[in-house]
Amino acid sequence: MIKNRTLAIIIAAVLLVIVFLAGLLGRRRFKKLNVEYFQKRWHEAQTLCSSKNTWPLAVINADKLLDDALKKRHYKGKTMGERLVAAQHDLTNNDGVWYAHKLRNRLVHEDDTKLRKSDVQAALLGLRSALKDLGALL
Repeated sequence: MIKNRTLAIIIAAVLLVIVFLAGLLGRRRFKKLNVEYFQKRWHEAQTLCSSKNTWPLAVINADKLLDDALKKRHYKGKTMGERLVAAQHDLTNNDGVWYAHKLRNRLVHEDDTKLRKSDVQAALLGLRSALKDLGALL
């Protein structure tokens, strides 16, 4: 009877260790990002918002900054779109991020894209939210 109880305790302990280790392995482990680097580049993107002529560059640079953060966080994917799909469960404003990325794609691939201030603001809000979620911005 004592052997059965001891064996049951050992089995329970082993199962607890297995569950604990599975929980640790299931979490995405992030190395800490260089927040100063991302803050500086984000500030540079924001300064481009002061002139209507540089709004496209502000969106493009901010989108590229997010892609840098996704790569440094080791999200898998050959393209930024694939990395965004991989990160979607970690981002609180997924729709805003996709809005910004699609706007960036239009700016890069279509010559006649017209920007409104509200478009730029919405895109930068989505990108800023994602950068915060990833720990790149405070």
